[in-house]
Amino acid sequence: MTTEKAEQEKHPWEEGALSVSDDRRTFQRGGRPFFWFADTAWLLFQRLTREETEVYLRNRKDLGFNIILADLLHDPLRRNAYGDPALENGDLTRPARGAYWDHIKTVIRMAEELGLTLGILPLWGSSFLKPGMSRAEKDRYLAYLSFVAGELHDFPNIIWILGGDIKGDTAPDLFEEAALLLKNDRPDRLIGYHPFGSTDSSEWFAGKPWLDFYLFQSGHRRYDQQPEGEWILPYTEDNWRYVEQDLRLPEPARKPVLDGEPSYEWILQGLHDPAQPYWKAADVRRYAYWSVFAGAAGHTFGHSSIMQFVKEGDAKVSYCAKFTWQEALFHEGAAEISHLVRLMQSVAFPSGRAAQERVISGSGEKYDRVSAFAGPDFLFAYDFKGREFTLDLSSWRSTALDAYWMDPVTGARSFLERTVPDGDQFTRTYKPPFHENGTDWVLILLARR
Repeated sequence: MTTEKAEQEKHPWEEGALSVSDDRRTFQRGGRPFFWFADTAWLLFQRLTREETEVYLRNRKDLGFNIILADLLHDPLRRNAYGDPALENGDLTRPARGAYWDHIKTVIRMAEELGLTLGILPLWGSSFLKPGMSRAEKDRYLAYLSFVAGELHDFPNIIWILGGDIKGDTAPDLFEEAALLLKNDRPDRLIGYHPFGSTDSSEWFAGKPWLDFYLFQSGHRRYDQQPEGEWILPYTEDNWRYVEQDLRLPEPARKPVLDGEPSYEWILQGLHDPAQPYWKAADVRRYAYWSVFAGAAGHTFGHSSIMQFVKEGDAKVSYCAKFTWQEALFHEGAAEISHLVRLMQSVAFPSGRAAQERVISGSGEKYDRVSAFAGPDFLFAYDFKGREFTLDLSSWRSTALDAYWMDPVTGARSFLERTVPDGDQFTRTYKPPFHENGTDWVLILLARR
């Protein structure tokens, strides 16, 4: 690798700030498409030493991640791995000057040197913000936010994410004030909103000029795990429905949309009952392909042990996490999603759209869904259950199509055939082959004009 290329990879923001593309469906940097590939590291700043942080960030960089999600402050009495407090006596208006915030800046610089952008939540909303807050309580939050914006003003590798597992109607006026404060400080920084489980930021903030993209949290429940006596989960595992919903918004309100929190690898199904099974790598793949092939601008990965950075000997962990974060770095899920990322980056993905109308038979409900995404010269179809399905290829009349099967576990791509839709043969039925690592396959069609 030349020095020039290494420097370009190391400092991508030299090409410009991350921004929303003109089509308002994807991201770009310096006029080039940017496919969001995020890892969930909520407690990065609070749980890891500098040495541990370097291990984590280098691992994620090598896997192709380009966004790391983390919050600066998860609860009022939070301390970092060195025992330094974030606030004096848990008071948002009294940040503890010095070590805690110096450590945060060190971590941000480490990410900057690796070319990683940080999606930062100033604080975890559900730990601090409640319905019916007084004006004084809101002002304390805004004072803290002003401090944070000032401390981190000069870093080029930050986007802001408000919320934090909290519904937007908790304090919509406050979130708007917060966003405007951050926009006034750095207008070039994107702002998103991380909502409560099974909700979408577009529910409260559709079309708001300060919100640059929509995040939804498809969450961690199965189809059959509707909560009792609470709210009705509209889509549960069908995370692709959120994407369809947001992309149907009229053009002034259209923005890139992403699953900001699908089911984490190795987290309990439903979160709280230790008798339930864990979500595994195959489920992680399914959420990724379903949302991306519906038109999402990228995907967010998460692992239960990494998002909370479980360490050997921890007296208490959340959601019955079974592994240390160091062990979890080498689990399958993240590497398998990287195959999807490379697939999307191998084509002009901003030209693509969801193409369910091309799947004319074989697709069903829930796990039987066969999802399709197509551009002018490519079509991808994801088949979670390995069912036979039929595609309409009439838009490629008299065009040679090279077909491949891609194993989403290994990323291996194997040539299947070359076909030319012509005459009356405008459909083609595909039967995924058998393999030992699951039932899902990706069909790749590339037009050779």
